Amino acid sequence: MEAQTTAVHRTPRGLHHVTGIVRDVGANADFYAGTLGLRFVKRTVDFEDRFSYHLHYGDATGSAGSALTFFPFREEPDGRVGRPQIADVHLAVPPDSLGYWRDRFDAMGVEHDAPTARFGERALPARDPDGTRLELVATEGHAEPWDGGQVPAEHGIRGVRGVSLLSASPFVTASLLETFGFERGGQEGDRVRYRTPRGVVDILDREVPFGREGAGTVHHVAFGVDEEATLHEWRELLADRDDVRVSYVKDRRFYHSLYVRDAGGILFELATEPVDLTRDDPAPGERLYLPPQFEDDRETIESQLPPLEAP
Repeated sequence: MEAQTTAVHRTPRGLHHVTGIVRDVGANADFYAGTLGLRFVKRTVDFEDRFSYHLHYGDATGSAGSALTFFPFREEPDGRVGRPQIADVHLAVPPDSLGYWRDRFDAMGVEHDAPTARFGERALPARDPDGTRLELVATEGHAEPWDGGQVPAEHGIRGVRGVSLLSASPFVTASLLETFGFERGGQEGDRVRYRTPRGVVDILDREVPFGREGAGTVHHVAFGVDEEATLHEWRELLADRDDVRVSYVKDRRFYHSLYVRDAGGILFELATEPVDLTRDDPAPGERLYLPPQFEDDRETIESQLPPLEAP
């Protein structure tokens, strides 16, 4: 797979966060904070829909490159993974820890497959309670594991390693990744790897049915940039392209974001860093955080959200 290289424009730093869609808010918290041992670092709401949760998990502060976030919708139908979607999310674990995780998953009834290998790395595929596809990859990570959870730090997750993409137009998606400045890092079978300064992105060149967004699917992947001004520069650069759709810059309180959907159908986000989701939050994950513009409606908002106990 070859894509025309375009000018690099302040290359993003790499993986910032990945966001999925789920149904059961309690099962989501139990799995990611309990089974996987991540910190439940932020309980807030979808800034586009204040009556829906937005949950964040990661390292001690939810730093860029460590964070998994989820939109739980109680009535959400099952999704179906296919084109154009993010097929799975890869999480870094220490190179000698796959045996620990296989045994833990067996003991806790987590659905998983046999370990697999590619690009010289071994990975353990698994699924969360809503069916979201994950892989624990035995590799050096870029984040410190959360040492306050149920998983010993020596086996703890060390950040988001990467994602796999099922694009409706793999060449277009490859072109956008190259515009971001990411380097092609090889090919194995139908999998083409792009390396970012922090993490990897794989494009899967497969003929698969079209997917359906819903519970158990991944909504978007975000890459980090230095500052808000960089987002405006990226918007100006991308706005003239006919193979992408780009949003306006949005204030997400803890960072600013720009959303880019390519003609292959994949939704990317560029988001500012550094990120500290515990800033101005004395009880991260335990108390519902609301941005100032929603605070006057706290009682109404909380009454509409399902109960959730922090694991």
